[in-house]
Amino acid sequence: MKAVLLIGHGGPEMLRYGEAPDPTAGPGEVVVDIHAASVNAADYKVRLGGGRYSLSRFPHILGRDFSGVVSVIGPGVTDFTVGDAVFGVTDQGIEGAYAEKIAIIAAIIARKPGRLSHAEAAALGLTSLTALTAIEDTAQLKAGQTSLIQGGAGGVAGFGVQLAKHLGATVITTASASNHPYVRSLGADQVIDYNAEDFTAIGPICDVVFDTVGGSVRAGCYAVLKPGGKLVWIAPAPEGFHPSRNDVQTLRPNVIRDRAHLERMLVLLDAGAVRPPTIVRYKLAHTAEAHRVSEARHLQGKLVLEVR
Repeated sequence: MKAVLLIGHGGPEMLRYGEAPDPTAGPGEVVVDIHAASVNAADYKVRLGGGRYSLSRFPHILGRDFSGVVSVIGPGVTDFTVGDAVFGVTDQGIEGAYAEKIAIIAAIIARKPGRLSHAEAAALGLTSLTALTAIEDTAQLKAGQTSLIQGGAGGVAGFGVQLAKHLGATVITTASASNHPYVRSLGADQVIDYNAEDFTAIGPICDVVFDTVGGSVRAGCYAVLKPGGKLVWIAPAPEGFHPSRNDVQTLRPNVIRDRAHLERMLVLLDAGAVRPPTIVRYKLAHTAEAHRVSEARHLQGKLVLEVR
């Protein structure tokens, strides 16, 4: 099969379009012929290496969420048949979606509805799992509360803005000026231009902060939380950082891969509560260019690789 191979840690030039062995379906698994795969921020971090992102074996195939068609059924699988359109996210610690085929546990993928294109389904996979786990399961955001979502134009944060609004919260988000119309269209009640404004000026008015940016932004997140508030993060703070307050909770969501959360996303989609993000498409052979855009961290929506 064709695949994009990471031949070593480093820049985008370490991604090579080439051949890899076809996967086989073990017990409880299916092989999916991938039509589209999503590019996530974690992908370029693995490519760069260092710390928990370091790999010991190369070549390595990146990619965590995808959409495609079942082509092989492994022993013990009864809930799918060959030809079923499906989408999903690889299990924690496993990658391999930058390729024409992937073997995956059948229990953690879901049927792709016809109303979603393969690109849309791939773009919603890890995005929806992460936002749902962070906002509903971990933060337990409630109607009437106020939330700040950092980096609202991104894939996870953009889903989070829509979800928080659907749950009945007042939604504040940060975004560059050019992305203000986009995040307002997602449901943001207030948008702060992080290039021109200090978001901490809103004061301690938030019940929940969802930090998808991390780094130097983390310290300011504590300044906008009410006593007893929750800071939920998916992007790490600087090394050695310590929270400035002990009257709030700092929580990291455990983003478990399962069919239930994917189907929860489809329910929200049917209700009109969320919609697929803006998608920028790249051919699989042009993955290195997609990584350059992803690493710059100023994109709107999601980058998707067209595999077939």
